Amino acid sequence: MQVEADVYDRNCPSRQVLDRIGDAWSVLIVGSLKNGPLRYTELAQRIPGVSPKMLTQTLRGLERDGLVTRTVHPVVPPRVDYELTTLGRSLLGLVDALKQWAETHIGDVVEARGAYDARATSQSSAVGA
Repeated sequence: MQVEADVYDRNCPSRQVLDRIGDAWSVLIVGSLKNGPLRYTELAQRIPGVSPKMLTQTLRGLERDGLVTRTVHPVVPPRVDYELTTLGRSLLGLVDALKQWAETHIGDVVEARGAYDARATSQSSAVGA
């Protein structure tokens, strides 16, 4: 299906997709599924800090968008696996690039934050004086 897309148009569905794949939890889930299917608990362990509600919500969104499949195995207790689809796997290059950029430039970001915070503190002190 061919859809004309413009992510800068707030009503365009492509904007929703960009929001989905740009979300931190989505990026971490896609990256975690890089090497194959994982169970819900395995994903939760790989992504410290994600709440059960956010993990479930994000997985459902990724499944709805066709990026992840959810497979329920008929065993007791039930076993559910999550896996990237072909469409989801097409994001791996972008996710890996974002990961690499973040890890490479975290020192620069921390330095910039420190400089910004120092300026903001000195400016607020000058205003209050």
